[in-house]
Amino acid sequence: MARYIDQIIQPGERVLYSTNEHWIYFLPAIATWIVAVAFLVLWLFFAADALALVCLALATVAGLAALYWTATAWFHRWTTETDVTNMRVVHKTGFIRRRTFEMPLDKVESVDVNQSILGRFMNYGDLTIQGIGEGTETVSTVTSPLAFRSAITTRPVGT
Repeated sequence: MARYIDQIIQPGERVLYSTNEHWIYFLPAIATWIVAVAFLVLWLFFAADALALVCLALATVAGLAALYWTATAWFHRWTTETDVTNMRVVHKTGFIRRRTFEMPLDKVESVDVNQSILGRFMNYGDLTIQGIGEGTETVSTVTSPLAFRSAITTRPVGT
């Protein structure tokens, strides 16, 4: 499947910076996989006891939940694009039901970065893009938000 930005790019327009949702979206799935493996390890310690069946059942439930959360996080990350071109900022989410916003760079008034302590440590955060007459758009959990902000706010000399 072609990227959204490749489908809408205009003549003379070029992509300056692309980013994606941070892998932190996978954290609930990773935690649930750890729980599933822990129940499987406990299952090995109980030979043919009722506790062994309980551990096996809990490992199965946790494994199914982890599989679901892994698939949904992957799909969300796969269907989300955030790009800066030399003319505009473009953000797209969704596959069948699509939501996009585009803002010309000359209409961007400010770009605010909001990072938690974990976000600073793991290099992700939320961007709030304020446009002149365009409204406000927030892009959540972006990888390298400071580099993304710099791509939007840096103007070539002579423009």
